[in-house]
Amino acid sequence: MKNLKYLKLLSKSFPTIADAATEIINLEAILNLPKGTEHFLTDIHGEHQAFQHVIKNASGVIKKKVEDIFGHTLREWEKKELCTLIYYPEEKLKIIKSREKEIEDWYKMILVRLLKVCENVSSKYTRSKVRKALPKEFSYIIQELLHESLNNPNKHGYVEAIISTIVSTGRAESFIIEISKLIQRMTIDSLHILGDVYDRGPGAHIIMDILCDYHNVDIQWGNHDLIWMGAAAGSEACMANVIRICL
Repeated sequence: MKNLKYLKLLSKSFPTIADAATEIINLEAILNLPKGTEHFLTDIHGEHQAFQHVIKNASGVIKKKVEDIFGHTLREWEKKELCTLIYYPEEKLKIIKSREKEIEDWYKMILVRLLKVCENVSSKYTRSKVRKALPKEFSYIIQELLHESLNNPNKHGYVEAIISTIVSTGRAESFIIEISKLIQRMTIDSLHILGDVYDRGPGAHIIMDILCDYHNVDIQWGNHDLIWMGAAAGSEACMANVIRICL
């Protein structure tokens, strides 16, 4: 049989007909999901702060999602505040905690809003993929909240109890931070860097650290990157060029 060697290899991963059929069903279903958002960035030039901001807001995609979800049900300043919270949860929480008198009520309200955004950005992925992206500390809780609804009369009390308990146990702030980071992650499926991480900017090393930890990224090196690589490798000509650029 012509394809016997391939079938033998496949049999190691899928030893039974049931295993093979399950995988075929899974893959066929995935092909019919919406394509994940691909984010293309180029000419970063070592500007780490601008790069971080673009990564956090997904070049405006998160803002658009918030607008699509809440529309006229939230005022403009509320939508902007929600977006800022998603981009910079730690910093924004400090500001909000200093002004909100009824912080526990605010926690409950904002958790519901964040869950709506998270549900929206994760809806194009399989449950398995979402589950793998979840923070370990809140994995089970987020799974439950994403797949249950306050609109379901049979589960309304269940969902409310989870949210209330997150707040009463003092875990609301940590939960908000983690789900905000999850929203950032699920908004961008693949990140493509098209050249020039390095140049005059002071933070190329910070950018590289971020990229090393990023969940799905590929890089096409640019001419400036090659000069810096050459300088790091000891090329005197490249070192001279790098010094010239940075002066």
